[in-house]
Amino acid sequence: MKTLVVIPTYNEIESLAGALDGVRHAAPEAHILVVDDNSPDGTGRLADARAQADDHIHVLHRTEKNGLGPAYLAGFSWALASGYELICEMDADGSHRPEDLALLIQRAEMADAPDLVIGSRWVSGGATAGWDARRVALSRGGNLYINAMLGLRVKDATAGFRVYRASMLRRLNLGEVEALGYGFQVNMTKLVADAGGRIVEMPITFREREAGRSKLSGGIFSEELVLVTKWGIAKRGAQLAGWAASAGEAARGAYKRVRTAQKRSR
Repeated sequence: MKTLVVIPTYNEIESLAGALDGVRHAAPEAHILVVDDNSPDGTGRLADARAQADDHIHVLHRTEKNGLGPAYLAGFSWALASGYELICEMDADGSHRPEDLALLIQRAEMADAPDLVIGSRWVSGGATAGWDARRVALSRGGNLYINAMLGLRVKDATAGFRVYRASMLRRLNLGEVEALGYGFQVNMTKLVADAGGRIVEMPITFREREAGRSKLSGGIFSEELVLVTKWGIAKRGAQLAGWAASAGEAARGAYKRVRTAQKRSR
């Protein structure tokens, strides 16, 4: 299947070349789209040089850095317009192993045609390398909260290593995406689940970044917490409204049966 790997970048000049080389080796048939947010360190120029030398590499330049979500959405739009069938998300910082990418693509191409394949740290066989106990607890706890609030039945809804089927992305209203930061992954998982999409998880090993500086911040986690809580409250409200409507309908039906029985007994 025609596959595109979308790699968003901002100041990843130290790690981008390694990421590109890894993908080209592990998944040689796949194409790569680097979505660069006007990196001041020259990442965009490096990506352009690689694209000139390799027709499997493409570059989309954006004029500003306004979040991971908008960068991926721009990549999705480019991919859909270009006719790709599978669209992958992958970090540029070395945390996502190219050999795992090849397995995710293979899973996406299987006969059951999953709409979303997530590279999961928290299913059996998944792992992290270089994480301390606090970070493991934060990620696991966050995913437990997400499932409690949203009922996604996904062990790693925050994972950013994944493969979408283009047909599913076309079914979604991507204008409904609210999250700009790392909550984008949860937002997209929710949209796929709400659309009835088939989601599967594959174990991967997530490594600590090899070079450069992390983009994680407290604000990123705050955005995700606020949005998940809002979505969860809305979901519970809709469920309560449905239960109330069902109970009311049952009560009306019971009342009608009683009235009918009373009339017949007269």
